[in-house]
Amino acid sequence: MKLYPIRGGIHPEYRKELASEKAIVVLPMPHSLYIPLQQHIGAPAEVLVKEGDRVKKGQMIARSQGAVSAPQHASTSGTIKAITEVPAPHPSGLPQTTIIIEADGLDEWGELPPSIEDPFVTDPAELRARVAQSGIVGMGGAAFPAAVKLGLGAQKKLDTLLLNGAECEPYLTCDDRLMREYADEIIDGARIMARALGTPRIVIGIEENKPQAAEIMTRAAAAFPMIEVFTVPVQYPMGSERHLVQAITGLETPARKLTADLGIVVHNVATTRAVHHAVRFGRPLLARVVTVSGAAIRTPNNILTPIGARVTDLIDFCGGFVARPESIVNGGPMMGQPLSSLEAPVVKGTSGILALTAEEINDKPTSPCIRCGTCVTICPCGLSPLDMAAFIKKDKLDVSAKLGVMDCVSCGSCSWACPSHIPLVHYFNYAKGVLRDLDAETRKSDRIKSLAEVRTIRLEKAAEAKRAALAARKPAAQSATAEEKVSA
Repeated sequence: MKLYPIRGGIHPEYRKELASEKAIVVLPMPHSLYIPLQQHIGAPAEVLVKEGDRVKKGQMIARSQGAVSAPQHASTSGTIKAITEVPAPHPSGLPQTTIIIEADGLDEWGELPPSIEDPFVTDPAELRARVAQSGIVGMGGAAFPAAVKLGLGAQKKLDTLLLNGAECEPYLTCDDRLMREYADEIIDGARIMARALGTPRIVIGIEENKPQAAEIMTRAAAAFPMIEVFTVPVQYPMGSERHLVQAITGLETPARKLTADLGIVVHNVATTRAVHHAVRFGRPLLARVVTVSGAAIRTPNNILTPIGARVTDLIDFCGGFVARPESIVNGGPMMGQPLSSLEAPVVKGTSGILALTAEEINDKPTSPCIRCGTCVTICPCGLSPLDMAAFIKKDKLDVSAKLGVMDCVSCGSCSWACPSHIPLVHYFNYAKGVLRDLDAETRKSDRIKSLAEVRTIRLEKAAEAKRAALAARKPAAQSATAEEKVSA
């Protein structure tokens, strides 16, 4: 089993022991669930219900819109209490349209699509349609609609499905527990996804700090020669799909390209299990495992949580705070986002809720850059963070783009390693957001210009045709007049 080194990276204090030995427990159903329409990359879902409607568990309550979107489903049975604006699980805390379900305590299932009895002889398009219908998105944090990613098999020549079980972020152990407790379901989901993609090979990458998960997954995969399990070094950000691909295959994904361009598609292990449930039982994505951890949490745990439960529901279930949290983070401490409200709901991409003390976040005042070059050494993408940040500060975003800021994976390694405590990754995320907006505006302007040119050409052709028609009618009219004169 040959592995390949990846450049840069860091070794933070992982603190996974806080929750790694805690088996998955089920959160009691909250009184109300908050289902945002936007839980994925792409267009928000379109509401299908109205206030006062009774819904059943698994019922679609908002349908997908456009090619990149995902529907939302009722996580339990109950009544639609309101369709209103609720704080988003995002640093801004800005409200977003949310369907509020008042649970009836019955947890009554609605009618589900029939199970696909033998997915391995089923048309791949039908499998992708089932995944789309089930509202499954990438559960590693990216929240990209899974069916769209599975459709890459119809566009590119693929040979490998790579399951990401690295879970390199500190504190998070939800994927570790899934692999330990539901290995057979993950393996089955992987085989179904390989069928949908048309890939003959499945590879599973697991960091070495999860030996039990690696052993259990290896046993579960033993019956299938097409599946290999790799244990990769503990090195953040090994969980980045580009770096996991490089560590296992030695192939580096070119800038602005996809791993699919190398013939490899990467999916998270939690996403894979969701596909198993959708295909085998017709169940949409209604719940996910969330790691609740951090020194401020009384009892860290891995909790199977219905989509739409509030952050405060999970924290209360874990016994509340044992110390004052300096920061509440949605996701991991490196790439996660601070939460502005405990009332924010758990969404499909929520892998962790961390309550971190001041000692854990080590938040110190920023001082001037000393140009030590540490950020350059540890950048896993081979970029020069100090130079990019300098140009972004001067609002020279075009120069930062030439230096490769759009290739930054926002892993936060540079910020973590900076002795001056400069929030480098914040600069890069800001620049990437502005550059994407500018690019979108440019494309919109170009499209409007193109449509205007097409309209001008169409009007000119119509005017020319009209003139030609008038010219053709004129001789005929003159001829008729001449005949009338002769007759007279």
